[in-house]
Amino acid sequence: MHLPQTHSYSQPHFLNTADLQQEEISALIDLALDLKQGKVKKSLAGKTLATLFFNPSVRTRVSFATAMFKLGGQALEISSNNVWSFEYQDDVVMDGSTIEHVKEVAPVLSRYCDGLAIRCSELVTKSAQSASSGSWAESKQDVVLNSFARYATVPVINMESNVYHPCQGLGDAVTIKEQFGETRGKKYVHTWAYHPKALPMATTNSQMLAACDLGMDVVIAHPQGWELDPEILAVAQKRAIQSGGSLEISYDQDEAIEGADIVCAKSWGALPYYGNWEAEKEARSSLQHWIVDEEKMARTHDGKFMHCLPVRRNVEVTQGVLDSNRSIVIDEAENRMWAQMALLATLLDQ
Repeated sequence: MHLPQTHSYSQPHFLNTADLQQEEISALIDLALDLKQGKVKKSLAGKTLATLFFNPSVRTRVSFATAMFKLGGQALEISSNNVWSFEYQDDVVMDGSTIEHVKEVAPVLSRYCDGLAIRCSELVTKSAQSASSGSWAESKQDVVLNSFARYATVPVINMESNVYHPCQGLGDAVTIKEQFGETRGKKYVHTWAYHPKALPMATTNSQMLAACDLGMDVVIAHPQGWELDPEILAVAQKRAIQSGGSLEISYDQDEAIEGADIVCAKSWGALPYYGNWEAEKEARSSLQHWIVDEEKMARTHDGKFMHCLPVRRNVEVTQGVLDSNRSIVIDEAENRMWAQMALLATLLDQ
């Protein structure tokens, strides 16, 4: 059985869902659900995806490998184990610790493989102390991901960078569409949750964009001081309006959750403290009440609970919520694979 040829894709890479038209995202969601229902063609037979992991990974690693296998191709995993030393700066004299320039790495891998997938998020790997020298302005450049995209001659997929985690966003969109069918007018609450360490905001950025693209009434709830990047918020606001939805910010978790159809929890580090994580840790220490529990879920409109995983039980969310029929975190994790199958079948089979 052949996949329909109606799933066009306008971008050479998949770095951020906001690079796509909303119609293209809808087509990917529909294809993912069709694939999940058994309409699978092994469309990538003989094709190879190189997956470069600069960070540890469980769901992303396995879901991409399985997605390629189900489509008849293969994923070739390349893990760093802290031994890579690539150079990304232009016009540099490489007489230091770097041993190979991305200008050679990316095009060579492009000759071997049909696509490259990159996971490189500084806060995922680095401790708060070792990550403290960088600024958000520097991290926001996503030098590793964008360098591979610049010099590769095959499609590059973002498996999570400093700024975005578009595969998580796409997988969440598939899950929400699967749960509700019609998503416009549904209330989606993305709430900050306490965590003992500062985490990247890439997942939150992409989950927010996904809900905005679905035409949902989106509320981002977080303590004061944990505001998201204003440029990314502006893009999300624009896309929410385009899809017939809305985007609001709340500093009151209880108020935000009232009447929600979806409550999605995720922690992230505070931008004002970026690079000063000890001070950020001290500031967040008084926010342990930012947890999703049964009492808060009772305020929803029979709402479902989402989390990208891994999740800290009884820290970000109580086990009573996680283990209840309100939780769809396992469906959400599974749908990463189907979403990525749709993406790979579309991007690598053009």
